[in-house]
Amino acid sequence: MANPVELAVGENAPDFEATVTDGNTVELSEMLSSGDGVILYFYPRDNTSGCTVQACDFRDSFGRFNESGWKVIGVSTDSAESHQKFTDKNDLPFELIVDEDASLHEAYGTWREKSMYGKTYMGTLRSTFVISPDGTLRWVRYKVSPKGHVEQLMSDLNVV
Repeated sequence: MANPVELAVGENAPDFEATVTDGNTVELSEMLSSGDGVILYFYPRDNTSGCTVQACDFRDSFGRFNESGWKVIGVSTDSAESHQKFTDKNDLPFELIVDEDASLHEAYGTWREKSMYGKTYMGTLRSTFVISPDGTLRWVRYKVSPKGHVEQLMSDLNVV
């Protein structure tokens, strides 16, 4: 695989149209047209410990993000069925994008070569992108830790 893209603050966020858990589609440009910004977070896998911590932190802060003009949406390569179980189990109030072919991951530079126990494989680099209503990237973090990440994001965005 070629070197992944590295997006930076101030660049235009890659636009996309993607399927969410219930089978409907979402478009970044359409979400931004409401005047709200978008917090797009990429995570490795539904129902794993770190991903559950991160999703539940976003869930617990969802109302404050909304009141501050931010829509939250998660992305992983899991299936719609897996997303639905994850959503139901954890009462997630936001959409999860189904990106089974990792095309959205590639557009945002989060589909990376990883290694574990001497084996290399392609997987998700846990990352978050804050997209302003004008479509530019306001906040970009690759390789985030699930614990404390949402709290740091809220602080950086002055979400109270």
